Amino acid sequence: MRTYDDSFSGQKIYPGKGKLYIRGDSKIFRFQNGKTESLFLQRKNPRRIAWTTLYRKQHKKGISEEVAKKRTRRTVKHQRAIVGASLDVIKERRAQRPEARTAARAAAIKEGKEKKAEAEAKKKSEKAKSASSASRGQGGKIVGKQGAKGAAPKVQARTR
Repeated sequence: MRTYDDSFSGQKIYPGKGKLYIRGDSKIFRFQNGKTESLFLQRKNPRRIAWTTLYRKQHKKGISEEVAKKRTRRTVKHQRAIVGASLDVIKERRAQRPEARTAARAAAIKEGKEKKAEAEAKKKSEKAKSASSASRGQGGKIVGKQGAKGAAPKVQARTR
């Protein structure tokens, strides 16, 4: 069974009851009886008429026992470990003085730079060694594809 709500009072209109009012802009209004229609056409505010649903909602009438006050959930902050650092390490770092932390950071940066420079120097020395051994071993000869595969070297002409 389809019921409609009264456009003015908000009460239910059962099938076969009520009036339909269509305004000039094609908006449809449904009224339970002539009383609500009359009040609507007089442009009365339903929030000021005590027996309407809108008035009762606005003034919190008859809903206290039905709806209990909703509980709101408080958000709780948790500290979690970050990948690569446990929670106690993070807490310890937070507890440190700012000067100590900056000093430790500077030392770590310096150590990292030294390691990098050391690796660069090692790489350079290995490159130099390989270059010197290559120049001694082959005599600056360029080996072609066939020579690399193990083909017999080209015989030099002895006569002219």
